[in-house]
Amino acid sequence: MASVIVSFPKITMQQTVFIVEDSEGAATPLEVALQAVIGVRVRLFSSAGDALNTLGSTPDHVAALVTDLNLPLMDGFELIRRVRSDRRYSALPIIVVSGDSHPDTLDRLIRLGANAYFPKPYSPMEIRQKLESLLNEH
Repeated sequence: MASVIVSFPKITMQQTVFIVEDSEGAATPLEVALQAVIGVRVRLFSSAGDALNTLGSTPDHVAALVTDLNLPLMDGFELIRRVRSDRRYSALPIIVVSGDSHPDTLDRLIRLGANAYFPKPYSPMEIRQKLESLLNEH
């Protein structure tokens, strides 16, 4: 009797990207652009606190964080600081999108460990390309 070889498709874990943006008008184009990245699931958060709580307790594989700086209750700078202080996420790719025009913003983001900064107005497609590049590095 001949043996039958059965092969199963490779199962790949979907990576989750958190978007932290309190403006629906800014969050929606980002969500649409980033959902086009193969193997990525997008989760939207309107506050840094909600994103941090989920990051700390979620079983999902969080692959990257895209955040605004001007958020209610806790700004994006503090969010990045807290994420970077957690050993599990010290290398998590972080992309910042913001209308913050302060001249020290970029230097501050570099010191905190952000991987990329896109001032508003930005192209969601450029953010998608940067995200893909950062995900391919990890």
